[in-house]
Formats: sequence, structure tokens, C-alpha cells
Amino acid sequence: MLVVRVLRPDRMTTSIDNFVCRTLPNGENYVYCDSTSSFDDVLLSSYLDSTTTTPIYFILSPGSNPVRSVESLAKKQGIDPMKMLHTIALGQGQDVIAMNKLEIGHKEGHWVMLQNIHLMPKFLIDLEKKLDAFAAEGSNPSFRLFVSSDPSNAIPIGLLERSIKLTNEPPQGVKQNIKRAFTQFTKEEIEDKDTKIKTILFALCFFHTVMLERRKFGPKGWNMKYPFNAGDLRDSSTVLNNYMESNASSGKIPWDDLKYIFGEIMYGGHIVDDWDRILCAAYLDSLMNDALLDEAELFPFIDGRPISFKCPPPLPYEKYIEHIETECPPETPLAFGMHPNAEIDFRTKQCQELFMILQEIQPRGGGSGGGGGVTVQEKILEFMHRVSDEAQLDSNKLNIDDIAGKLGEDSRGPY
Repeated sequence: MLVVRVLRPDRMTTSIDNFVCRTLPNGENYVYCDSTSSFDDVLLSSYLDSTTTTPIYFILSPGSNPVRSVESLAKKQGIDPMKMLHTIALGQGQDVIAMNKLEIGHKEGHWVMLQNIHLMPKFLIDLEKKLDAFAAEGSNPSFRLFVSSDPSNAIPIGLLERSIKLTNEPPQGVKQNIKRAFTQFTKEEIEDKDTKIKTILFALCFFHTVMLERRKFGPKGWNMKYPFNAGDLRDSSTVLNNYMESNASSGKIPWDDLKYIFGEIMYGGHIVDDWDRILCAAYLDSLMNDALLDEAELFPFIDGRPISFKCPPPLPYEKYIEHIETECPPETPLAFGMHPNAEIDFRTKQCQELFMILQEIQPRGGGSGGGGGVTVQEKILEFMHRVSDEAQLDSNKLNIDDIAGKLGEDSRGPY
């Protein structure tokens, strides 16, 4: 890995991934965490780990809204969202209401969700004290607290430490993103769909992955950074179902309508650059056509190259996951129709950022004062030279007996 760091910094993150997978027990779970779990699955797992004094903290990413997921979880746990789930969006004057709801939830076993807590940092100090008081008193076992905020430095470290923290950022890599996109839909949703809808939905998941993953290439991917998110995929799926049902009698698939809605409204609604809009339309032209129903190639412009990822025939839910796991090739820019060298730039930057973070979290030398870049070793040497001078050491000695004699018995405290 040291050799890779020196000679090929653009491959360093891949090298670290391989090292973690190979070295740690269940290492792949650290590198590819939760790629086959939907957000609801992860939330349920976190809920089972939570307690009355352990809040679940949602760190919001663009387009995410965990309220619906919390309401769904509440129903599954026998909590009536209309009566026993109190959702408060924090802002001016809402702190009093939030405290009242916390008292009710603490006593009666209700759930409380505080949204956008970063807007009221002073209230969070009182919230910490309130949670400490609840811990001392003992809350109703059914009580749970959910909080959400944008990433912010104003959140007290104590609240972060006691919380289970969740965020819904997309994973890295084509394979992991397709799995995450596909698992946004439950097994029941997939199994109940018509075979044509299943196939188009799989292609839509690949399209969603392409839209997300091109962002990592910077200006080579998109001219601007667009906030594509899981909501775009969900809404596109709903539109797909509606259009296919309304055209069921004709037997024809309205490709042009679907391409317009996906490319100009759902995903295109984020796009403001004309060239980016053309690129988005080109992907949809490549994917959304009759050839898709005949196990079409999903990767564009790969004729004659030893790489392939085809749209599978209609399969059961688990078989789709298996197809992604076994058939999706290793990470390559060819998946986007780009030259293999396209990833050198962003992977080199990725390596630099990683090692900058590693340096930042290294332990620093103790003590204040104008050290000004002095290393720990230099400080140790300087201290050794200082204490080796016996005359200087003697001059620094304190006469403990003399000091003790000047203090009365009553005034001898810990200092």
C-alpha cells in the first residue's frame, strides 16, 4: 500500500478498500455497508438499538425527508402517528412546544420528532439537560426521540455522542448504487408488477445510478452539481406505473412520454445547463427503447470491449439482487461511456483528501503556547535537555515543607 501511495495515488482508495475487505472480519460490511438494505430496514435496525435516552439523529442530505419513514415505522410498532407521534419543526417560539411534547412523550410513552434542530442551537443545551433528567427519572419504555438537522457545527457534542446517527447519502460505486436504488422498493412492490414494468424499473435504477455517480467526475461528469436523490427515483417509478396502467389496453409502451417525464421533469427539473440536459436525454435514448425488453446492454459505447452489463429478463426480487452482485463488472468509467482515464483526476483528489483527514485526526502534542509546528519528538528532546541540567532542575524545585507550614490545617484543600 505504501508503494501504491507513492506510484499510483489514484488507486489508493481502491487499495484501502481491498485491504479492509481482506483483513478485517466481515470487512466488506465496512466498505459496502447497507447497500442491500432500504432506508426503512436501516431505520428499523437502529430503532431496535435505541432506548428512551438514546435519540435517533437524522443528518439530512439534499432531498431526504425521514418523516414518512418514521411514520411508517411507528405504524409497524403499534404507535398511532396521528395521536402518539408528535412532529415539531423547530423555529422561533417552538422550543416551548417541543419541551411540552417531550414531557408528554416521556410520561405517556409517545414518540417525539424534532426537525431542523440546527436552527435553534441554544435550545439544544436545554434539550441535553432534559434528556439527562429523563435518564435520572426513568421514562416510559415506549418513549422515543427522533431529531433531524443539516450538517452543522452548532450541534453540541454531547447530543451527538448519545445519539444513533443516520444519513441517507448514496454509496460509492455503480454496483452499490444500483443495489441501493433497487432496494428502495420492497419485495412486494417488485413481485406485484407487470414483467415490462419490472424491466423498465431496473433500467431506471441504472439510469438513477448514472445520474448520481457522474457527479464524482466533477466537470467531466456534469457542468454543475445537481441534487439528484432517491425521491426522483420514487416519483419516476410512480409515474411509470401510472403510464403503463393507462396504456395497458394498447399494449404499447409510451417510450417518448416516459423519456420526457424522466429527462425533462423528474431528473431534468434539477438540470439548468443545456449540455447537461442533452447528456441526460442521450442516456434515456440509449436505455428507453424496445431493445430493453430483449436483455439490452446497459453500458453505452462498449462495442468490442471485454466488459458488459445487460438488463436481465423478468426475475424474482432476490434474483435481481443476485444479478447485480454477480454480473456488474468492477468499477470503471466505461460504465458511463467515458474513457478509462476519466477517473484518474477524481481518484487522485480522493486520495489527497483522505490523507489530509488522516493527518488532521493524528494526536497532537500536549500543552498550549507558541509551539509553531514543533513535533512531539522535538518537544521531548527539548524537555530532556532541560531536565538534564541539574542546576536548572534544582532552581525549579519547590520547598513543600515551607509551603505546608504557611498553610493552616483548615485551608489545605485539593490545590
